[in-house]
Amino acid sequence: MKKYRLFLTAILIFLASSFCYSRDAFFKGEDYDLKLLYNDTACFTDAVFIRMIFTQTSKKNKITKEDFASTTAKAELYLNNKLLRTSDFYILKKDSSKNTLTLLCGIPLSTWWKQEEGYSLKITYNLYNRKKLEFDLPFTLLEKELVHETIPLDLKNTEIKTDTSPKRMAQIEKLNNLLEKVNAADVYSLNPFIQPVTSTRRTSFFADRRIYEYSNGKSSASIHNGIDFGVPDGTPVASCAEGKVVMAEERISTGWTIVIEHLPGLYSLYYHLSSLNVQEGNLVKQGDIIGLSGSTGLATGPHLHWEVRLNACEVSPDFFTKAFTFQEEQ
Repeated sequence: MKKYRLFLTAILIFLASSFCYSRDAFFKGEDYDLKLLYNDTACFTDAVFIRMIFTQTSKKNKITKEDFASTTAKAELYLNNKLLRTSDFYILKKDSSKNTLTLLCGIPLSTWWKQEEGYSLKITYNLYNRKKLEFDLPFTLLEKELVHETIPLDLKNTEIKTDTSPKRMAQIEKLNNLLEKVNAADVYSLNPFIQPVTSTRRTSFFADRRIYEYSNGKSSASIHNGIDFGVPDGTPVASCAEGKVVMAEERISTGWTIVIEHLPGLYSLYYHLSSLNVQEGNLVKQGDIIGLSGSTGLATGPHLHWEVRLNACEVSPDFFTKAFTFQEEQ
């Protein structure tokens, strides 16, 4: 596999978000130009998104539309020589044409990684399904201060938290299997997310380190995978972005639950609802009211738990409230 060097622009574009900067990268091939936009800096609670744009430039060696669209690519995140995560690119058909091919991919980071020297991204692409090429991109991981809290549970919530019944285990397996699905054709929204409620009052934050104290005197450690909004029962809950409802049901741990798919491998989750306005298979627009908040399942009071998963990994929902797909940067 031949390795090419990319010439990176020296100017960084400020996005005013949890990922601090976007960076442009350019490469000129024999019969195409390649442009990338990506966040080269992120907190360990966030993700890396990369938009890659191929443009045909040769008139003599014109590639057919079919061959052009057969180009595939993947992104890999490394710490020194250790591969941490990998993710395939998918085609954004609405942003592509007969001489432009636009692809996107996202790599979730980990709430347990630490800031160190040596992180980098490797992009590998199979041009026209004929020629394999690769290049590296610089990337910096930032630390983030996390909240530590202890939560006492009453008898009801202790029983839910410690429930190992076949029914609860089956529910957990069903949700995990759903969140692992990545369908490259399922591109519903490229826009920044909105918060699902108008309230800005947060009672818990993403990646909080928790100790649950059970009513029987025992305890366990856990991590909070979403954001909790302290809102009264019956508060309207909106879809954070356009997408497809892939789950709308009651679960032991999370109560009345909704899961919406937005991009390949990207899902938003809404827990502890008191009622649902949607059902599995429904298509929703950003801002559509999908249900009402409540305190069903494992809840110590009325609130909405809002969660986002990318490739089955939890990512801070706040990351997605900015222009994470670089839709406005072309």
